[in-house]
Amino acid sequence: MTFDNIEDGTIVFIDANVFIYHFTGTSSECTQLLAHCESGRLHGVTSALVLAEACHRLMTIEAVERKLVPAGNVVRKLTRRPDLIRQLSTYETAIESIPAMGIEVSGLSWEIVMNGLRLQRRYGLLTNDSLIVSAMLHSGIRLLATADRRLAAIDEIETVMPNHIR
Repeated sequence: MTFDNIEDGTIVFIDANVFIYHFTGTSSECTQLLAHCESGRLHGVTSALVLAEACHRLMTIEAVERKLVPAGNVVRKLTRRPDLIRQLSTYETAIESIPAMGIEVSGLSWEIVMNGLRLQRRYGLLTNDSLIVSAMLHSGIRLLATADRRLAAIDEIETVMPNHIR
């Protein structure tokens, strides 16, 4: 299923890569999906974990784009140069704008983390992916907007992807 197939009024959990593609201007479909959330056509939900993941990735992208560090091992380079991190701001502005898009941000609880560990073991998921699925299930959300094909293998949820990823 693609973003075009989501029915009006649907609750959709938004993965970090959707925000990253939107803010980097690499997917008009991701931008359109977020616009549908902002207009109220869709009810978008994400988690604090997803925002942290998007924040981290957007910060590294900004550092490379601004030529503060060369591509490759960007995190290690930034870790050694906190003065460079202090020069970055676009990623922060992007993350701060997400609630204004009509995106509800949920937190993490001990229950979500523990269920995430069970999902991790069952499906062989990485930690952040298992916590996303756990947070969705905890909130009763079954539809995930993502560009991550691996998450389509999770029985308890349905994934929807932009056409350019399929």
